[in-house]
Amino acid sequence: MTRRLIGVLAIITTLLLSGCGNDYGVDQYGKKVASERLDKQWAVVNYWAEWCGPCRTEIPELNALAEQLKGQNVGVFGVNFDNVQGEELKAASEKLGIKFTVLAQNPEEIFDIPRSEALPVTYIIDDKGKVREQLMGEQTAQGVLAKLKALRG
Repeated sequence: MTRRLIGVLAIITTLLLSGCGNDYGVDQYGKKVASERLDKQWAVVNYWAEWCGPCRTEIPELNALAEQLKGQNVGVFGVNFDNVQGEELKAASEKLGIKFTVLAQNPEEIFDIPRSEALPVTYIIDDKGKVREQLMGEQTAQGVLAKLKALRG
């Protein structure tokens, strides 16, 4: 009986732990970002700042990209370069017209993203959590889609 109980508990523990993904914190609205949105999915992670002119020009392209990628196991995520948080992050995101998810917590350690001093910079991360491409400068939706297609193909 005891051995059977231990076996059942071991199975339950394994199932519970396997459901635990990475902690991506909250988005620009303070809502928890579900690990299923990034774990085992491709991701386009863009670093931006309010003071960055090319970032402002690039945002509509990234909004269009996020819309085009819906339902394709690829997410578009932003990260504020200056690490602003809370209401300040929400205000900055809204001011720039960002419609995709902005991660309040920088995922650089989770994905081993190299620190860049230049903006904008966009990283394409594969479904195993590996950085596959670093795109420097302003991107277009079509350019990122072409890169994704080449990397996934």
